[in-house]
Amino acid sequence: MATGTGGSLGAALNELLRDLGVQPLRRLSTYHAKHWHTQLSQLTHTRRGYEALERAGLTVQPETLIKWLSDPEYNVRRSYRDIIHAAYENAAIVPADPIPQSFKDGQFEIRGIVKTGDDERIRGELSDTGRITAPLRIDGRSGNWVEIERKWAEGELTDDNFEDDFIEYVIIEDIGEGTDGWEFPGTSYTVTV
Repeated sequence: MATGTGGSLGAALNELLRDLGVQPLRRLSTYHAKHWHTQLSQLTHTRRGYEALERAGLTVQPETLIKWLSDPEYNVRRSYRDIIHAAYENAAIVPADPIPQSFKDGQFEIRGIVKTGDDERIRGELSDTGRITAPLRIDGRSGNWVEIERKWAEGELTDDNFEDDFIEYVIIEDIGEGTDGWEFPGTSYTVTV
């Protein structure tokens, strides 16, 4: 069972994905060169770099590439420098791992303050009356994950976006609107799947 904890429901959900080992869209820290020659040198040292050059449309003979690499002052046309820079930026970005089907089909248990309409209560924790309440249980199989997956793949699934979209596309799809919608106004949440 994987667990995510955070200061908001969205933060806990993002932490839950990280706990499952799912990597977000990210930039490799080793890609920070500014000059075209340094970028080209770095690109030609890895298969990933050669593939990025190919995708960017660099079509030069191997002899030309060797000339460029052997002389950092070589006068490369602006159009080639632009292609090298585009390839470098492309190679620096590692796509996000897909959200696993097991996550989307999971049975989520949410612990923290849950509010719907005038009903606000602690779920899955010790309540004011001294009793441990049941967590809010959500069946992920009912959810519409398309928008969440799109934002995840594009690096736009912030904690706030994840919370809003999880409410709209997963919670509401599973258990309905609630009296006046669903809110998670607390400052600490734990989500397990």
